Amino acid sequence: MKSSEIIVGLDIGTTKIACVVGQRNEFGKIEILGYGKAPSIGVSRGVVSNIEKTIQSIRRAVDEAELKSEINIDHVYVGIAGQHIKSHQHRGSLVRNSLDDEVSQQDIDNLISDMHKLVMQPGEEIIHVIPQEYIVDKEVGIKDPIGMSGISLEANFHIITGQITAAKNINKCVMKSNMVVEDLILEPLASAEAVLSEEEKEAGIALVDIGGGTTDIAIFQEGIIRHTAVIPLGGNIITEDVKEGCNIIKNQAEALKVKFGSALAAENKDEEIVSIPGLRGRTPKEISLKNLANIIQARLEEIIEHVYFEIKNSGYEKKLIGGIVLTGGGAQLKHIAQLFEFITGLDTRIGYPNEHLAGNVPEELKSPQYATCIGLVIKGIQSTQFIPEAIDKSKKPKKENKGSFFENIMKKGKQFFDEDVE
Repeated sequence: MKSSEIIVGLDIGTTKIACVVGQRNEFGKIEILGYGKAPSIGVSRGVVSNIEKTIQSIRRAVDEAELKSEINIDHVYVGIAGQHIKSHQHRGSLVRNSLDDEVSQQDIDNLISDMHKLVMQPGEEIIHVIPQEYIVDKEVGIKDPIGMSGISLEANFHIITGQITAAKNINKCVMKSNMVVEDLILEPLASAEAVLSEEEKEAGIALVDIGGGTTDIAIFQEGIIRHTAVIPLGGNIITEDVKEGCNIIKNQAEALKVKFGSALAAENKDEEIVSIPGLRGRTPKEISLKNLANIIQARLEEIIEHVYFEIKNSGYEKKLIGGIVLTGGGAQLKHIAQLFEFITGLDTRIGYPNEHLAGNVPEELKSPQYATCIGLVIKGIQSTQFIPEAIDKSKKPKKENKGSFFENIMKKGKQFFDEDVE
């Protein structure tokens, strides 16, 4: 396997903007060449709410990644999320001209292209069209119809839509940051590439990406994505609850949640207390860790109930052999996997993106909060993996012509000297 070209993933999140520069090495692992992170100021619940502030945050993250990687970044793969994301199931069909010709990639491309022409609600556009299974002349359950014979080609599609304005605002922010959007990718699809194995996708699994503003869900079964959903609740709302419940400022609430927070109040003892410095020399405030965990657990239970509703709504609750995989910044809360298991009854683990990474990757990037960004790099590599070969092929004729030109000179030179010797 050859090294792939350099790909840049840009995760425009509610709490942070992350930029990762990577390429696949000859062993198939992702080598990180550089990365940058900046606080996200102009994004609310996964949607750009202030263009100028978002541009500033993007430039800070990208500049840091450029400095570390020593690479000029001009093309990026960007994630999209937010409450406006919706998923639909649709069946498309195509009548082929000839029974003698085999089903080709062109037929599949035509079928997918037809799906992009579907009439959406005003203000919505199609982001992804994902084939689930094909039907050739009423024969169902076909995963790959290429090479088969048949007149009628049908397919069940998972169609993901989003608001046109949300996508345009992301494009605008990236363009004004002097970069080009190579592709807009749904964030849970990117996260799934980073933390799920093919066996898990085949067995049946629910990926739950707990971000700052939203919680994204993607359900896979038999290797195919079956259901996607976005819940407009995330880590930030837990921080707000801690701020209100403990009567402290937001920065202190976030630090308290990250350092001492727990998803299970029963795991904390009554006498465990942490002291928060008072403002401007005021007396410090003492907070019970059990009380802190009660606040966090109450809000998390609400988020988990929403997640469980989406899992049941998908119709795949009983088919999730792999259970649930948690990722995103919110997955780093202590005892969160146990609380998910307790409420849903499904096996739960934390998903780390280190499975696909080369050994020399900084420790910080192995955190669940970078799963989306690393997944965007993987998605980018997958979409361009045939391009280097195409470039090589286009160069080959030139190289051959150049070689034959020099060979002719050498032959003529040899003939000249041979004649001279004679």
